[in-house]
This record gives sequence, structure tokens and C-alpha cells, in this order.
Amino acid sequence: MSPKELEQNRLLIADHMSDILSLLGEDGEREGLVKTPVRVAKAMQYLTRGYWQDPEEILRSALFKENYRQMVIVKDIDLFSMCEHHMLPFFGKAHVAYIPDGYITGLSKIARVVDVFARRLQVQERLTTQIKECIQNTLNPMGVMVVIEAQHMCMQMRGVEKQHSVTTTSDFTGVFREQRTREEFINLIR
Repeated sequence: MSPKELEQNRLLIADHMSDILSLLGEDGEREGLVKTPVRVAKAMQYLTRGYWQDPEEILRSALFKENYRQMVIVKDIDLFSMCEHHMLPFFGKAHVAYIPDGYITGLSKIARVVDVFARRLQVQERLTTQIKECIQNTLNPMGVMVVIEAQHMCMQMRGVEKQHSVTTTSDFTGVFREQRTREEFINLIR
């Protein structure tokens, strides 16, 4: 998306946010709220910037031929996303492993792939699978495994209001279908 399109969309989002504030019973001319619509528009564009990024290109930008065939793990990757059901944040850690089959990628690229998918309106289950599929499709490794542990503000601030609940999701391909390989990964991330 071009800078001009981003600015046009920001103004449209801000206009709608002004209407929302009014519908909530707020006075949009109140000192503390005058700039809120534009701030919210900028924040929403930042929090959803993953729609305009190509995660496969990120991995390909640092692709190296290497004969390493053991597990590569990037763990404790901070993630922040927005639940698509209530547009409230969820946050936690992603743990990603792959076993190369001829090619590796820069380690920071794994964390960037997590960010790209997290910076879209999401559900944790889809986020887990998208990360796995992107790495599998781009690197074609012997296997990929992703585990995400996250807290959801939609469960903590509203609804059931369970403050300490953590949701864990996992998905895997290839050699991670073997129980001992999955167990090795789980032991290494603990």
C-alpha cells in the first residue's frame, strides 16, 4: 500500500472513530478526545501492518544453502495480536522449530514471520498454522513445529473474566509427526 493510500485510509478510519465515540456517548470535542480518532487510526494501521508484508519474501531474503540437518529452534518470540472476534489484544510467546533440508534462513526472519502473521486480525489457531505453513512452503524443511502460548484480553476483560488463563496451540509437519521429535522440541523449549 502506498503512503498516499495509507494516509487516505487513516483519515477514513479517524472519521469512523469519531462517529463511534459519539455513538458511545462521548463528546469528541472534549480535550482528551480531540486527537483520539487519529491516534486510534494510526494505532490500528500499525497493529495490522502484517496485511501489507510478505512473510515468504522475508524468509527468502536470507536463504542460505547449508547441510545442517538438526533442529533449529527460535523460542520465546514475543507476539502481540488482535482477536478478530472482539478486536482486543492477545499476547504471549511463540516457539518455532524446523529441521533444515538443504537450506536455512536467518534466525531473525523466523521472528519477523511471527510478527507478520500476528499483525493481522487473528485467532490463535490460524496464527499457529500460518506460521508453520509459511516456513514449510518457503524453506521446504524436513519438518516444522510451532507452539504458541497466549493470554487473551477478550477472556480476561470481558466474558468469563479468567485472569490467569493461557491458551496453548501447536501445529507441525514432517518429522515432527514422530512423537520423539516432538518431545525433544517440547523439552528444549521448557
